Amino acid sequence: MLGSTHGTLTSDLRARVVACGDRPANAVHEAAGPAASTGDLDVSGRPLYAPVPDLDRFFRPSSVAVVGASDTEGRPNTGITRQLVDWAARVGALLHPVHPTRTSVFGLDCVPSVADLPGPVDLAVLLVRDPLPLIPQLGEAKVPFAVAFASGYAETGEQGAAAQARLAAAVARSGVRLLGPNTNLNAFETFRDDLEGPAIALITQSGHQGRPVFTMQELGVRLSHWAPTGNEADLETADFISYFAERPEVGSIACYVEGLKDGRSFLLAADRAARRGVPVVAVKVGRTDTGARTAASHTGKLTGSDQVVDAAMRQFGVIRVDGLDELQDTAALLARARRPAGDGVAVYSISGGTGAHFADLATAAGLRIPRLSDARQAELHQWIPPYLNVSNPIDNGGHPVGDHRGRKIIDAILADPDVDVLICPITGPFPPMSDRLAQDLVDAAETTDKLVCVVWGSPAGTEEAYRTTLLGSSRVATFRTFSNCITAVRAHLSHHRFTARYRSPFDEAPRTPSPSYRKAQALMRPGEQLSEHAAKQLLRAYGIRVPREQLVTSAAASVRAAALVGYPVVMKASAPQLAHKTELGLVKIGLTSASQVRDSYRELTDIARYEGVDLDGVLVCQMVERGVETVVGVAPDELFGPTVTVGLGGVLVEVLHDTAVRVPPFGEDQARSMLGELRGRALFEGVRGGPPVDVDALVEVVLRVQRMALELGDQLAELEVNPLMVLPRGQGAVALDALAVCR
Repeated sequence: MLGSTHGTLTSDLRARVVACGDRPANAVHEAAGPAASTGDLDVSGRPLYAPVPDLDRFFRPSSVAVVGASDTEGRPNTGITRQLVDWAARVGALLHPVHPTRTSVFGLDCVPSVADLPGPVDLAVLLVRDPLPLIPQLGEAKVPFAVAFASGYAETGEQGAAAQARLAAAVARSGVRLLGPNTNLNAFETFRDDLEGPAIALITQSGHQGRPVFTMQELGVRLSHWAPTGNEADLETADFISYFAERPEVGSIACYVEGLKDGRSFLLAADRAARRGVPVVAVKVGRTDTGARTAASHTGKLTGSDQVVDAAMRQFGVIRVDGLDELQDTAALLARARRPAGDGVAVYSISGGTGAHFADLATAAGLRIPRLSDARQAELHQWIPPYLNVSNPIDNGGHPVGDHRGRKIIDAILADPDVDVLICPITGPFPPMSDRLAQDLVDAAETTDKLVCVVWGSPAGTEEAYRTTLLGSSRVATFRTFSNCITAVRAHLSHHRFTARYRSPFDEAPRTPSPSYRKAQALMRPGEQLSEHAAKQLLRAYGIRVPREQLVTSAAASVRAAALVGYPVVMKASAPQLAHKTELGLVKIGLTSASQVRDSYRELTDIARYEGVDLDGVLVCQMVERGVETVVGVAPDELFGPTVTVGLGGVLVEVLHDTAVRVPPFGEDQARSMLGELRGRALFEGVRGGPPVDVDALVEVVLRVQRMALELGDQLAELEVNPLMVLPRGQGAVALDALAVCR
């Protein structure tokens, strides 16, 4: 099956992954962060740690009530009831049918209402069109969990969203935790219990999109749970991430996400998973406007700004992939592969063209393909003809794999201390060489802790070497495409690098307002855009450097101010609600004499009067010329709240669109990572003979602006520092202009 079958249910394309790695059943719990019960709040009063709902009674209930149960053939509820009866028997739960007019369903005694249940119930499954009237009854009966399949809620528009809000409010009052509405039976699927090793826990907002991952059980990949969250009126993706991250059997969490209920909750859950070292792999819909609209119509959820979503996921270690095939292969590898000792990748093939092609793609994707030492190459040439390249990629020419030399070559590569992953692309079956090669790779994988991957490129997938030898191995990760192999291996290496150095930003988030916050309060003007002068005062309150400047209201005062500031100077009109001064001709630069200053004052005030701008004065500013113009700002996101942006600035900021974004809180490492994402980052090192600039000062400004976002988030609608001139190394950074809008 070709790679173009993107997203279809083709189980034989999926990764057969290596066995249980170096994470013992309870090892993931050792790095746990503080419990949610600590009640820690940040400076804005938001929780700093994700609560972990006790979902054991949801997934493994002792008793289940099926409200609206039926055994009348031809009715939709009958098929659902039958599946629930079978599921309850498998998990050892008592099942209580509930129906007002039946005495029994499928031979089980039926009660007329929730109030008539014979004993405590862990889970109520609601097979009714309108679950709202049942919620208070479930609360009275102390039922902890319920599932609502009914549709017609937020996914249908405003009227449905209002109905969902009423349902959510009733749930909150009742104390019941609700899955749905607009969900399905995926949580009650048949999971194979004969498979070993760490499992994938699956979360989907569309049940059909989880089918390919679920089917991986047929390849021997264990699944432990499936949470179909639907519209998330109550229980949401974040709840299940937090819960699964605590489960000792879960090796990775695979998510199909159309929209997020709450960005903050998602990040807290991702933080919990990162603390535990449990990888989260996600397909997140909404990269395009079309995808975002379609997702909203399906689950009625916010898709959010894709740039912010993408950055937030990277920030907290969530591995974002695009296709369901990538989701399967990446989640499977991350669930079960051992922690790598390093990141060196060796590419070994029976064709020089295959090896070169794969190595080229892998290098472009950021994988490190180390050159093998001369001694190692000499060793390999004992079995490989001397005219073939063995520096990495390693080309054996084909014939050595057919005899004893094949295994010796593989062992020698795996013995190299700079090789941590061995990847062998086999583009097509070529018996008996490909059969012998597959067997040698499987046998060698049993003797090493290093990751061994095979790409079996045959479109048929019926070959014995693939179906039996490779898929029969618990130690070889088998892929069907180059791209999926590269994506999964890159994610595997990146995840372990990330968790090795991860420090939760929530641990260091400010709990109490700073002295700067108290200074800033006096400058805020609710509902107004501040003048440039007032906005700079706000920056100054947070320790961000601004030029020497004075606000004047007469030509004579402007001349005196210029003498104090020092020539050359810049003169700018200053007024609230004045955003684009340059376009109106309200900026004058490079003024070097008193006469120029006096004339510029009169010209600026004349233009302002003509344009109807009510000035609070004219700024006479120090002129700062030598440096790199950047922009740093705060903007709201509908999912995550205040976000911080940094990029290349100046008058071309709207043209270049060279920015990076993060969601507070974040630390210095993330601030530096933002700069590394910029396409124009080479400017910071100096170009065309220019000196390197003060990157440390730029990072410090980003962190101070973040503090503003955290402390003033509910009062500051927008902040833009543009340009922030980053001066030569050791000289700092200066905010030459600023715009601030208060809520």
